Amino acid sequence: MVTVALQLSPTRRGHRAQRGVALIIVFWVVTLLLVIAGSFVQTMRTEVNVVGNSLATIKVEALADAALQRAIYEQYKPANIEGRWNTDGSSREWVYRDTTITITMQDETGKVDINRANDGLLRGLLLSQGVTEEEALKLVDAIGDWRDTDNNRRLRGAEAAEYTAAGLRYGPANGLFQSIEELKLVLGMTPELFVRLAPLITVYSAQPGINEQVATREVLRALPNVSEEQIDEYLARRDLARANRQPIPNFPQNIFRSPSNNQTPVRIRTEAQLPEGPRFVREVVVRRYADPKRPYAFLSWKEGRDLPTQADLESLAGDAAAQAATSGNTSSMQLGRIVSPVKAP
Repeated sequence: MVTVALQLSPTRRGHRAQRGVALIIVFWVVTLLLVIAGSFVQTMRTEVNVVGNSLATIKVEALADAALQRAIYEQYKPANIEGRWNTDGSSREWVYRDTTITITMQDETGKVDINRANDGLLRGLLLSQGVTEEEALKLVDAIGDWRDTDNNRRLRGAEAAEYTAAGLRYGPANGLFQSIEELKLVLGMTPELFVRLAPLITVYSAQPGINEQVATREVLRALPNVSEEQIDEYLARRDLARANRQPIPNFPQNIFRSPSNNQTPVRIRTEAQLPEGPRFVREVVVRRYADPKRPYAFLSWKEGRDLPTQADLESLAGDAAAQAATSGNTSSMQLGRIVSPVKAP
């Protein structure tokens, strides 16, 4: 038997090796192209989402601004006209372009102005928030020393020496408060107490008393020697008069009465949220003027996605984060950024 051995020639073996190398190269090229295509698809998807989110953010901000302009327009209506929006701190829902926007309007004269209020009203305000008589007297004097222009210490107050003794690197401003957040710097003020006081105080009314016609129940509690029954009875009469478009009655127990007028500042808060989309809050203080060339001006302007409500602020009481979360210099994710601050009147 003859055995024939077949061997591949060197040329044929080289061609087969080249085909194997070419196949590997094609495999890696295809893999690289798939990686590039996948990266491109992911990049485009991210850009589409970014653009979509940006458009949604712009839309919800525009809706909040539209509600703000509508609220300002309401202020030019006669006070006793039917349907006019109230400025007593109550909220309403306004539907615009299929989106429901929550609007709250509060006349600043319905709050206690920490720049103008006398000692009796400040003491009543502190006592209504659970402060003891001794601590209330200390805080009233400390507030007085902060806002007066001299260096003479009140009986229980605090001037520069007391701040230094407390380990603080600052002293009283010896001038008016420029924002309610500045009250946190007063010696003896705690973050928890400020959280409770914040919705009840202002620096914009420029009034020594409060206007009971637009004050909330919590502010009315600051009036000395006033019972809950008297407040309930007055609020019932006030609501009835407003419902019947009659003149709002006065509160006889208010010995610190300061009426409002067409030029008193109003705090407006608008909150818009798209269905399954972003939320945006605008909060401003606006003052009207008689000059048609300057019908109104903004005294305060805050914006952001998470401006806290009073319920949010109360939940911070006792928390170590309260000091930071209620700061006037927080980000728009907390209190919102303050745009173009102005000095208090």
